[in-house]
Amino acid sequence: MTFGHKLLKTLLVGAGLLASVGPLATAASADDQINVRFSWKLKGEYGPLYLAQQNGLFTAQNLTVRTGEGAGAPAALGALLQGQEDVVILPGIFAISAIQKGMPIKLIAIYHARTPVVIISHPDKPVLKPKDMEGKSIVTSVGETGTTYLGTFAAQNNVDINKIERVQVDAQIRVNYFLQNKVDMVSVYRTNDLPSVEEKTGIKFPILDMAAYGLAIPGLAAVSSDAVIAKKGDALRRFLAGFDRGIEATRKDPAAAAQALQKAWNNPPSLAVIEAQVTGTVDAIQAQGGHPAGWMTAQQIKSSLDLLKTDEDIGTPRPPEVFFTNDLLPTKSGT
Repeated sequence: MTFGHKLLKTLLVGAGLLASVGPLATAASADDQINVRFSWKLKGEYGPLYLAQQNGLFTAQNLTVRTGEGAGAPAALGALLQGQEDVVILPGIFAISAIQKGMPIKLIAIYHARTPVVIISHPDKPVLKPKDMEGKSIVTSVGETGTTYLGTFAAQNNVDINKIERVQVDAQIRVNYFLQNKVDMVSVYRTNDLPSVEEKTGIKFPILDMAAYGLAIPGLAAVSSDAVIAKKGDALRRFLAGFDRGIEATRKDPAAAAQALQKAWNNPPSLAVIEAQVTGTVDAIQAQGGHPAGWMTAQQIKSSLDLLKTDEDIGTPRPPEVFFTNDLLPTKSGT
């Protein structure tokens, strides 16, 4: 069953699995409330949101922002469609798949045009470029970003996919399987797993940066429903402005963003790990040629649909303009 079909099947059921993190802001003077749902548990990618709150950047926009952790993209999008949430923060590729399936939502920002996913290997068998993958094994799991599009990545880099042994395991044991030396490679996020694994093991693993070698999977993104955009467009615009300023503040002081996030995190990792996650997050937000962070293009959507075709039957691609709007973004970064 493809991601898209699973998404539609589990959408409303999964909404009940969401857990609340609590309010980011409680200022009585705020005029509007924006409810934000993450697609997963707390991690460094959300640091700019928490720094924006700590620095009063949402309050300055006359907003109260409430956040909640998630239990996956389907559950978060289900809550969005039910009207429980105004914005979902999730990997953009999941939203593109859902919209292609007919879900009445839109991307309102894509901050990571290329997901910062890397392949790590053991120091005694380093994989530093795509060709090094041949003759080695990699652990995979259903729906795992890095290996879902491994065939496309191999084709882009003239790698014989048949010379890579793929070992499928449950997602919960994927990284440990690698650490136990049962496979040569595993894909991880710079913004999540990598700093934790390196601190845990004390090893600086050899890295193959998949984005640097052409794998453009839309990552960190903000999504809203067509209904919320129509009803609360101005509040969403102010939310994205505050988020944008949070990103700029995080670039200047990632340690402050890490500290702000740690305060809201039950049983957090070390501050050093969070700061590494936060730094990986802002480093992956690239300049958009004079446009604000989060700016999207029709070509980006077309390329993403081409990528989805390699993993699932998506049917006839919908027009790019159905998938996104740049109208809610700041006119320029920081404004």
